[in-house]
Amino acid sequence: MSKYLVNLKINNMPIAVEEGTTILEAAKKLNFRIPTLCNHPDLTVAGNCRVCVVEVKGARLLAAACATPVSEGMEVFTNSEKVRVSRKHIVELLLSEHNADCTKCFKNGHCELQDLASEYRIGDHVFLDLVKPESLIQDISSPSIVKDDSKCIRCQRCVRTCAELQGVSALAVVNKGDHQKISTFLNKPMHEVVCTNCGQCINRCPTGALTERNYIEEVWNAIYDPSKFVVVQTAPATRIALGEDLGIPVGERVTGKMVASLKKLGFNKVLDTDFTADLTIMEEGTELLTRLKRALVDKDEKVVLPMMTSCSPGWIKFQEHMYSDMLDNLSTCKSPQQMFGAVAKTYYADKINIKAQDMVVVSIMPCVAKKFECERPEMRDSGYQDVDYVLTTRELAMMIKQAGIDFNKLEDEHYDSILGESSGAAVIFGATGGVMEAALRTAYEIVTGREVPFTNLNIQPVRGMEGIKDATIKIKNVKPEWSFLEGVDLHVAIAHGLANARQLMEKVRKGEAAYHFIEVMGCPGGCLGGGGQPIPTSPEIRKKRSEAIYQEDEDMPIRKSHENPEIVEIYKEFLGEPLSHKSHDLLHTHYKPRKRY
Repeated sequence: MSKYLVNLKINNMPIAVEEGTTILEAAKKLNFRIPTLCNHPDLTVAGNCRVCVVEVKGARLLAAACATPVSEGMEVFTNSEKVRVSRKHIVELLLSEHNADCTKCFKNGHCELQDLASEYRIGDHVFLDLVKPESLIQDISSPSIVKDDSKCIRCQRCVRTCAELQGVSALAVVNKGDHQKISTFLNKPMHEVVCTNCGQCINRCPTGALTERNYIEEVWNAIYDPSKFVVVQTAPATRIALGEDLGIPVGERVTGKMVASLKKLGFNKVLDTDFTADLTIMEEGTELLTRLKRALVDKDEKVVLPMMTSCSPGWIKFQEHMYSDMLDNLSTCKSPQQMFGAVAKTYYADKINIKAQDMVVVSIMPCVAKKFECERPEMRDSGYQDVDYVLTTRELAMMIKQAGIDFNKLEDEHYDSILGESSGAAVIFGATGGVMEAALRTAYEIVTGREVPFTNLNIQPVRGMEGIKDATIKIKNVKPEWSFLEGVDLHVAIAHGLANARQLMEKVRKGEAAYHFIEVMGCPGGCLGGGGQPIPTSPEIRKKRSEAIYQEDEDMPIRKSHENPEIVEIYKEFLGEPLSHKSHDLLHTHYKPRKRY
């Protein structure tokens, strides 16, 4: 049934749009850009900033385009004198309360307020400087996120992001009038509240009020130190997003150029987190099969199902706070990042004859929660801090610019050997459902000796951007040693974004959903939508990144984790077998309950 169409004019141009469409959305269809600061495609409408005001013929007051639905016969003017003057004054008022040290700001050149000030040629201050001295003190307590109230324009994008997308509500609006601010619970430092460090607030903050902790100088210092051997690992999602900050369109893969740029930056070895993503599948898949055996054959009542993935540090911290009674459901596997660090400072260091204390491991991640994860006390099984520094995709782009590298003209290069070989299954870790798909490709083949019964290994039921997905895989014609799985319907579920994870967890806790295996990624879209990825983000951008990830998988010569020759070699030479004593020591861990408030 077709929706009712509303006829109106925008800047004297007629248009017919569906009932319920806002003026902002209608103007976009006619290619009129109306500036906004509080509006975001991932969030509900707020109408806080008023930058998007437009003139509606016959109306006494200007209307907020983002929050005003169209009506029959409406005539809208998006650039009248009244609109321009009003918009300019709104920007000037925002600047009067904004610490405008733009040249020192981490978001310099990527700030929406700065762009508007430039667009409206804001010169001398019309209004008094109202920046409060106490707001100039930054909260740098978190290893992942920096909160700077002096840059905040109170658009509340961060508050809505934390509540709507993530279901955490670590940030809230407090006080009224000129005392209003965005604060944490009881104004505590970020590291003392229930913050998962996911960084989604950073991705939607229009200014420099929320940014990642920057470790660029520490990494440069390590590279310049002749006594240090600096290795770098790159996460799956970085190779399909890095180009966005370097002048390349969204959705283009830049794997070879990324590797080339890292070598030019001076890293001693450029390796791939995808290697340990494959390693994760070997350990996690075996752990799942072991749990199923104990539950179905041994009737061990201590076995906890469903088993849940443990790759996403934001999800792990969320569970520690909100579902600490279900921590035993988590796989004991470390994330691929942390597995890499542990293996690099033991197996790899021995192979290349480098002392572990002289090795610096740097990660390039789409995630700011990884900065927190690498500092967890559980992550020192190599005898040292397994991963020393984590840079976001954005920070790597900054380093490339600082080094004067013309990224677009680089010739593709390949990862270095040992910890540099990977499979397509590892690449898809970057998309929601990817860990599940990678695990199923390997686990199904282990127990049946055949590939998963899906065209070209593509397990479509676990793909897509729905908030919660579930699927059932029938296991049949198994090998004799796996006879207990014959005819079993393996029930799996996938969630991305912590608000969706909460919904799924509530169903599991109440016994309303029976699954064997659950994948949760803390960020919308999975790692490709991580808090350290290029800004802006939107459903359309995440969709293009997802398509690029799956195309990378399709183009890989090896697409199953257990067929990676370097994985075969590390088990033969060092680990023995999945879930061996050595792999437990290096690659597995446990987590602890945290306060809910």
